[in-house]
Amino acid sequence: MSWLKGVLGGNKPPAPDLDQLFAVPDAALTLESAMGVRPTGLGSVSFRAAEGAAFASVTDDVQALLDADAGPEVERSVDQFGYTWLLVSRDPSDMAGLVTDLHAVNATLQDNGFGPSLLCSLVGFETPAGAPLGLVYLYKRGTFYPFAPTADKQRDNALELQVRGHLGDDLRVETDLARWFPVWGAPGL
Repeated sequence: MSWLKGVLGGNKPPAPDLDQLFAVPDAALTLESAMGVRPTGLGSVSFRAAEGAAFASVTDDVQALLDADAGPEVERSVDQFGYTWLLVSRDPSDMAGLVTDLHAVNATLQDNGFGPSLLCSLVGFETPAGAPLGLVYLYKRGTFYPFAPTADKQRDNALELQVRGHLGDDLRVETDLARWFPVWGAPGL
């Protein structure tokens, strides 16, 4: 049956591979050298909070993990759609530390059975003109895409496509443009 699905176009999307996050520091160097885009030191993880003490305990453990040993500054917020965002702040030069923190949040939720609750992770950047740019990791697809919001909930599609062109060798970029969902008001942008 799986052979038939492959022939008829029923290919499965890539499985989540949180280690893909560790490729972001190299992608950041590529973006800086090719386009002058610089990291902001902000990153976030979005997930749908589950009911119950087990989930509350896991999110408290995540917060404690990140706060330990003078760790990064972490803020928790809930967006208009009910998704919880954990925003991590690091020095912009510490991209490796930032993605390690984001990986730890994702892995802790996944390892405790809450992987299906994960939506995405976002790493913030800024263009030379000061415009925000995010690299969004889609947990369920195991892929990245650029998101460049402008005023009035518009997107800079040209910038997003330009970024995609530079990242092809560094990250697994989402090929289906319909899955490049806007994350308006996401912490870290």
